[in-house]
Amino acid sequence: MTAAAEMPATELFGALGTALGLGLLVGLEREWVKDQVAGIRTFALVTLSGALAALVASTYGGWVIAAALLCLAMLILIGNLPALKKGASGADMGLTTEFAMLVMFFTGMMPMLGHAVAATVVAGVVMVLLQSKEFMHGVVRKIGEKELKAIARLVLIGLVILPVLPNEDYGYYGVFNPFKIWLMVVLIVGISLAAYLIGKVIGPNKGLLASGLLGGLISSTATTASLSRQSKDTKVSPALLAVVIMIASTVVFGRVVVEILMVAPKAGQSMIYPFLTMMAWMAVVSVICWFLARKEMAKPPQSEPPSEMKGAVMFGLLYALVLLGVAVARHNFGQGGLYTVAAISGLTDMDAITLSTANLVNSSNLDPGTAWRVILTGGVANLVFKGIMVVTVGSRALAGWVAVVFGVSILGAGLIAWLWPS
Repeated sequence: MTAAAEMPATELFGALGTALGLGLLVGLEREWVKDQVAGIRTFALVTLSGALAALVASTYGGWVIAAALLCLAMLILIGNLPALKKGASGADMGLTTEFAMLVMFFTGMMPMLGHAVAATVVAGVVMVLLQSKEFMHGVVRKIGEKELKAIARLVLIGLVILPVLPNEDYGYYGVFNPFKIWLMVVLIVGISLAAYLIGKVIGPNKGLLASGLLGGLISSTATTASLSRQSKDTKVSPALLAVVIMIASTVVFGRVVVEILMVAPKAGQSMIYPFLTMMAWMAVVSVICWFLARKEMAKPPQSEPPSEMKGAVMFGLLYALVLLGVAVARHNFGQGGLYTVAAISGLTDMDAITLSTANLVNSSNLDPGTAWRVILTGGVANLVFKGIMVVTVGSRALAGWVAVVFGVSILGAGLIAWLWPS
């Protein structure tokens, strides 16, 4: 611990100032809620004490930090004595501020050790946690035993089973990857649960819409499968589910734009405008669908936490079969016929065809005008695959809505490919 002792004066005072500022930041929040144990000045002194302890310990050893912590604990105890004498119970007093003081003591040490950015992040998290008391308690009050069971089920399949599965390719054409297939199951269950929990906090309709945005970023295919399963519940508006599926599918084209710019930042600039137009077209379709379905969406969606483990596993198996079919088709077509390969690849995954095609453009092996049409072909195939999934897994009402919105979207893609200048 010699870094602090060897600091130049400017860095030393900068680190001390950072520690002091972070203490003032967190103390401001405690002062605002009129905490009886510690306010803005106390927290500033706590972080400053941590910084000075780190400085002194760099010369005299770690026992200085232990002694400083002991002094802090004694001061916290003295600060709570009046409340203890009045007979306040532990539930009435709470320990949040005391733990925050302990965390901020160590946070004050971090700038002295060269971790000012990390210290700032920690202080920000502490402030947000302290400020979010009412919100977090409100969320917890809305979660019951059924919700906890659903969360536990997600933890089991996502944090216990998933990590131990081998992330290797097996079987014919190497398409059977236990990790990736089970990941799709986790995504389906997770997106459903996320939509339900968000709906408990901000309202069911808004929760589903938020899940559409999130699902589009993670996996629009898993989102579509999840919502198709939910459509069998008569409490869920098929119109709303169709809008959410459209939102997730629209976000996919935004992801395509980002991936093109990442792989081919210069050569791919002319490729992004057709996809931005496609996004705008699908967004307009989503808005129109929203207004047409407002009466139907007045009914609240599901009031029970999703329980679709069996359906998610069945879809995982179906997904593996589709991957096998795609691999067989790729093997038969080889690398010839870009549009055919794009249509086959796009059935289950837009990322692969987007990244590989953008890479061809970046290496000057494919012109941008052909490249974006190839990727758009994959996007249309992806919409067709998700439409078939809705018809197969979802309710008849949802299939009707999705057939209309996807049909109009595919029509828009055809017009863009036809009318856009080469």
